[in-house]
Amino acid sequence: MPKIKVAGAALNQIPIHWENNLRNIKKAIYLARDEGVKILCLPELSLTGYGCEDLFLSEWLPGKALSMLHQIKNEVVDIAVSIGLPIRFDGNTYNCVAVIKNREIIGITAKQFLANDGVHYEPRWFKAWKPGEITEILFDGKKVPFGDLTYDLFGVHTGFEICEDAWRPERPACRFDGRNVQLILNPSASHFAFNKSATRERLVVSSSKMFNCYYIYANLLGNEAGRMIYDGEIVIAGHGKLMLFNEKLSFDDVNLISVDIDPSENSPSTSLLNIPEEDKNDIFTKAESLALFDYMRKSHSKGFVLSLSGGADSSSCAVLVAEMVRRSLAELGLETMLAKLHMTELQEICNTLEETEQRKYIVGNILHCAYQGTINSSQETLESAKTLSMEIGAKFDYWLIDDEVKSYSSKIQKVLNRTLSWEKDDLAMQNIQSRSRSPIIWMLANIKNALLLVTSNRSEGDVGYATMDGDTSGSIAPIAAVDKHFILNWLQWAEINLGYKSLGYVNSLNPTAELRPLEQCQTDEDDLMPYPVIVEIEKLAIRDKLAPKEIYEILNSRNLEDSPILKNHIKKFFGLWCRNQWKRERTAPAFHLDDFNVDPRTWCRFPILSSGYYDELAELDDL
Repeated sequence: MPKIKVAGAALNQIPIHWENNLRNIKKAIYLARDEGVKILCLPELSLTGYGCEDLFLSEWLPGKALSMLHQIKNEVVDIAVSIGLPIRFDGNTYNCVAVIKNREIIGITAKQFLANDGVHYEPRWFKAWKPGEITEILFDGKKVPFGDLTYDLFGVHTGFEICEDAWRPERPACRFDGRNVQLILNPSASHFAFNKSATRERLVVSSSKMFNCYYIYANLLGNEAGRMIYDGEIVIAGHGKLMLFNEKLSFDDVNLISVDIDPSENSPSTSLLNIPEEDKNDIFTKAESLALFDYMRKSHSKGFVLSLSGGADSSSCAVLVAEMVRRSLAELGLETMLAKLHMTELQEICNTLEETEQRKYIVGNILHCAYQGTINSSQETLESAKTLSMEIGAKFDYWLIDDEVKSYSSKIQKVLNRTLSWEKDDLAMQNIQSRSRSPIIWMLANIKNALLLVTSNRSEGDVGYATMDGDTSGSIAPIAAVDKHFILNWLQWAEINLGYKSLGYVNSLNPTAELRPLEQCQTDEDDLMPYPVIVEIEKLAIRDKLAPKEIYEILNSRNLEDSPILKNHIKKFFGLWCRNQWKRERTAPAFHLDDFNVDPRTWCRFPILSSGYYDELAELDDL
């Protein structure tokens, strides 16, 4: 048979935002038709959005989604398109793909394996379809095949694996072999994580070889519902060869790639060997930039407010907002970028500015930074914060909060009938400084209708090295899913590779909370332990779920540090981890970036009250 053009499209959707979702679906269809595409694969649950959470348990959401197919199917002319949506059938909700060809729904395939690990809780909302089972469902008074189906799409025998389906040993494709399936479509909602692209590529290429077919993988795109970032990856392979892939993490709402295939040909011509290996620093910057861009525009916020201390964490947040502006402007152009951010009023002035000044002007209207100093703050961190703000163009203000701290402290001193001292009241005297910063910075964010950025990282989340209602206050925590050691290295990279010369200030500083008197020379690592040690312990304790004794034996064999010190650091880590679960329960929403995180609402559930590993930590003393 002659060659046929097939395509995958990534869509930036929003839960139950019917207008947005339909517009993107239709745009993908129009783009595909213009390119002569005959078969188009769209992402999983693209009609409703993947992140509808418990709305999937309602009756009305699947019903409305099904009715929305009327607004799509009439656009599907001389092409076949897969549309992801939830379907209610016999009292259960199924995660499905409706296949539309020439204005007719020719079948609905239901997902057979539900994701229930890490950040996914699909069995809460959906029922898995039984492999091999086929029935019918009524749509517009007509019976439509429903279940474990394959399709004849313009002479190409086609089957589906919906995201998780493809990752199971007993996957649907195992039953396609006897049905002579020539093309497998994989509509996915696969969250971003470092190094995940290489894993997906291996799946797609190896699947095309194993099942002697062509294979299209199409993922969702953008920060859809708040925490998950979808990279919009599309990969097309044929008979064990990589044929085409796209640029991930686009700011555009629709990203489509297409390729001609010959279903009768089992050795497609391609020069691609593999998808280039990603640099962790660069992909982090891309993912964060898109996540912040989508969070801002989808929440209809006017920008961001940041308590910029001049330290590593807050400086990284400032740079990421600047990169959000730089990258979205470069990809979308001024007019589209400002329209998507609901900031078209800036265009007239922007048109009069050259590129660098234009970018800084936009940042100045999006990001407002404030250095909130105390008597314990240093001139070095003030200069670091001020210089970075000036370089990126952020609005910068500086004020002291000593009066507020004194007011709170004097009231407590009257209650206690004694003077507070660093010897007796160290923790409380540190925390009141952090908490005193919160009301005024929140006031600024409220007045500006802006998102207050939380600057805590994952290492601080591990051990509770943050003040509740202080530096944890805010709307969104952009870096809470990465460790402090990574942030410190990323800032070094950003100074050189992104050209932020002002980061030389923060990169020269030893991380410190600056809450004790300056003469005490407070540092984070003195308060806790070296950040590289925290990273290694958390990988084994949180990601791998090992016991303290197992962690000690592994790390001691690596000569990470002297054995007695290592034991004490493991004890300290677990003690602080258990004591501070309540803090992790209350932190602001964070982006999922790594293969694990400590957010109890998405990945790591831990009891607020426990023994604190009493017996398990005691075992270390016997070693």
